[in-house]
Amino acid sequence: MEEPRKIVATHGVRCFSKIKMFLVALTGAYLAKSLSGVYMSSMLTQIERQFNIPASIVGFISGSFEIGNLLLIIFVSYFGTKLHRPIMIGVGCVVMGLGCFLISLPHFLMGRYEYEKAISPSSNLSSNSLLCSGNRTETSMPTPDPAECEKEIKSSMWIYVMVGNLIRGIGETPIMPLGISYIDDFAKSENSPLYIGILETGKILGPLIGLFLASFCATIYVDTGSVNTEDLTITPTDTRWVGAWWVGFLICAGVNILISIPFFFLPKTLPKNGLEDNMVVTKSDKEEKHQEKAKKEKRGLTKDFLPYMKSLSCNPIYMLFILTSVLQINGFIILFTFMTKYLEQQYGKSTAEIIFLTGLYSFPPICIGYLVGGLIMKKFKITVKRAAYIAFCLSLTEYLLSFFNYMWTCDDFPVAGLTTSYEGIQQPLYMENQFLDDCNTRCNCLTKTWDPVCGDNGLAYMSPCLAGCEKSVGTGINTVFHNCSCIWSSGNSSAVLGLCKKGPDCTIKLQYYFIMSVIGCFIYSLAAIPGYMVLLRCIKSEEKSLGVGLHAFCIRVFAGIPAPVYFGALIDRTCLYWGTQKCGEPGACRMYDIHNFRRIYLGVPAALRGSSYLPAFFIVLLVRKLQFPGEVDSPKPKVAKVKLTEKESECMVALRSPEFENGKELKTKL
Repeated sequence: MEEPRKIVATHGVRCFSKIKMFLVALTGAYLAKSLSGVYMSSMLTQIERQFNIPASIVGFISGSFEIGNLLLIIFVSYFGTKLHRPIMIGVGCVVMGLGCFLISLPHFLMGRYEYEKAISPSSNLSSNSLLCSGNRTETSMPTPDPAECEKEIKSSMWIYVMVGNLIRGIGETPIMPLGISYIDDFAKSENSPLYIGILETGKILGPLIGLFLASFCATIYVDTGSVNTEDLTITPTDTRWVGAWWVGFLICAGVNILISIPFFFLPKTLPKNGLEDNMVVTKSDKEEKHQEKAKKEKRGLTKDFLPYMKSLSCNPIYMLFILTSVLQINGFIILFTFMTKYLEQQYGKSTAEIIFLTGLYSFPPICIGYLVGGLIMKKFKITVKRAAYIAFCLSLTEYLLSFFNYMWTCDDFPVAGLTTSYEGIQQPLYMENQFLDDCNTRCNCLTKTWDPVCGDNGLAYMSPCLAGCEKSVGTGINTVFHNCSCIWSSGNSSAVLGLCKKGPDCTIKLQYYFIMSVIGCFIYSLAAIPGYMVLLRCIKSEEKSLGVGLHAFCIRVFAGIPAPVYFGALIDRTCLYWGTQKCGEPGACRMYDIHNFRRIYLGVPAALRGSSYLPAFFIVLLVRKLQFPGEVDSPKPKVAKVKLTEKESECMVALRSPEFENGKELKTKL
């Protein structure tokens, strides 16, 4: 009577505990974490405008995620394998959800967003104060209020966003190292590349969804529902526009918490994939093995940490791989974090349009590349040597193609007194004394207010007053200004709100930029899986989880945290015109010198990535001289010779199979 029930229960657990169930849940976790991560990166421009902060602080907010990872990554990677890995991943997903909720909280705690206008928001003057008037009184001039400034600085609501992003980083910590090690422990070696390719696909689908969500939210005004959008004088293409960034974070919070549920029902260990149907183990045998394993894990919980660290630090391939990754990731973080800002300034498109095009052109080829790379590794049983060659050649090809982006460039927006003279002649640098001209000196205009208008002569002006406009017709975004003394044209000397649009040739160049992006993303993603295989196969199996965690730790310390901060500071140096806060202090940048911006945005990542190919070349040379377990492409005598040489070297012990050292049967690990 007892036996059938045991068989049924065991069968039920087996059906639920297969590695594919964990793979599906982990793919969902990858999707959720990458969804919120890419949404955060896409909304950085909106957050910058909402809180009126410079790009350097925005970079610090972006780097706070990596700081959260940094706090726990090493300990989770090592001690996590001794604990219940699925439950730890589930808890991490819940923490990420809480972090996303905290990021959205400032919207509900602070007042409505008030964008910069030519008229002081605190005054009750009529709209004619926007216009040229020779008898303007001093009451129309916004006077800085120190008390207001101090209050604004003390509030610093962006700190909520930074702390929420840090908590999101803490929650993301266990997902990758524990998930990868769990799959590697319980999946067939030949299936691991395909499984990792599937995981990478989930990590790409998440950003694709995140970009489309960000594009949608960026088209909705931040205070929609509480303000009349018909009264707005700005459009999504305006540098003062702020989309409903908080909506997407609430959605991300819900997704992360829902994804966490399956992990709390998965077991701590699984039978090795492919062997569970051939093994008949009694319940008592299982209990004995489990108890014995638990004792060993408890004894080795701390005593192996330093030997493992020493072994990894003496592994030349592993250390060179970390150096290569740090240099490469520095370049990619810079490119992705500030891509929206750069493309907005370069091609004159709205945030929503740029985000949508980025998702449309970039992520599908990356997704296909990861899948194709995983299938090629599985079908042709690519060795570590060949994987190193493939990764190096493909990555270098994509790097060389990226230099075509220097060709697809546009000029600055033509703004009188800023990038061009009032006669329409381009000037190289911003000069404050050129804000005013003979045509508007009688108007007593404010020179520190950004409310641009586009004249029918194709030249923009920083405000209707600086354009010399005396009359206005219409309301909201449909306002038209007439009798503008600074606009010399064959028309009626009128202007409309907003900067002048860039020409159609600039839109064509944007298409070329994204076409090159499609080719580059596909080639680089093909190289990602072979490159990751080199990392996993150059370290011993019991060190794998710690090795993956240490690799991620170094990337966060030397790339994820500093890259957005120092690059944000470099971008701030290219700003031509800073916005003004209500207290009179500088706020977010409204316009950049696009030529200097382009040189920094494309040049710094190119230099970083170019230097990474030197250590990558040494990896290829070292891999040629070594024979890894399970590879049969070299003669047997040579294999024996390499193993003998390894015994003589203490540092090269990291490249030997641990089972061989203990006198056990040699196994092939991923």
